[in-house]
Amino acid sequence: MNASEHGMTTGTEFSGAVGLVLARPARLLGVEPFFMEFIAGIEERLAERGLSVLLHVVGTQEAEIAAYRRWAAQGLVDTVVVVNRTVDDKRLPVLRELGLPAVLVGAGSDDAGDAADGGGPGMPAVRTDDAGPVREALAHLLDLGHRRIARVSGPAALLHTRARTAALVEGCREVGVEPVVVEGDYSDEAGARLTEELLRRPEPPTAILYDNDVMAVAGLGAAQRMGVSVPDRLSLIAWDDSTMCRLASPPLTTMSVDVHQYGVLVAESVLELVDGRPVAERWSPTARCVPRGSTARCTVPSATA
Repeated sequence: MNASEHGMTTGTEFSGAVGLVLARPARLLGVEPFFMEFIAGIEERLAERGLSVLLHVVGTQEAEIAAYRRWAAQGLVDTVVVVNRTVDDKRLPVLRELGLPAVLVGAGSDDAGDAADGGGPGMPAVRTDDAGPVREALAHLLDLGHRRIARVSGPAALLHTRARTAALVEGCREVGVEPVVVEGDYSDEAGARLTEELLRRPEPPTAILYDNDVMAVAGLGAAQRMGVSVPDRLSLIAWDDSTMCRLASPPLTTMSVDVHQYGVLVAESVLELVDGRPVAERWSPTARCVPRGSTARCTVPSATA
């Protein structure tokens, strides 16, 4: 596919592909709906222009960087979408070195891949407010009287994990609460194991927030196997709404976001970048708390204010 088919006038040959590398266990993609919905949104918009997504799943960030080098050397993609930003992200300097255009996904309001990631001009980003939704979820739990609150996070190296944890810790401290934060990896195994560990503590939490739906559903199962009734003795909130959350028993309270529309917005930025136009600043759809049957008023006397 050449430039004229993209509506461009540079005369450069184009691949017609947008690269997306996911550095995560491939088995998670089969049970975690987020990325499939996200990719569907990107594909839907790109297809209108005859473009497609080249998806590659790897185990580490180093393997992801190696994929970028191969793609750049072979001219396989016109641009890439970079997800799961990390502290001291090594990918951005490499992309600048390769001259491979990129759209960052999930950068916060003060983070756009600028000098802190290796110098040079900032990269276009579709930004995300991770702190605001955490404060909303926390307010929901506090209103229900919960004071022993825990969080099962994703990997701590991820920027959005750190932003969510910081928002929870700050919000809790404002009301004199010290939350417990444990690190997971988005898998059902981590969700179940960490929930069991939390519930075995001398003063177990009366409410747990999870960083994705898979860990939350697994946590619900673990609590039920331990005889801890949800929501009578334990309230649960999942980040990312999905069918599995709605079909759980009880249905899970979630931080719900339009993931498909998120993908569409990323595709809009990609198209502007590929066309050589200024890339507009965009924000992902805001996650909102959707109360369901897994949250209720705290009934543990020693755990309330």
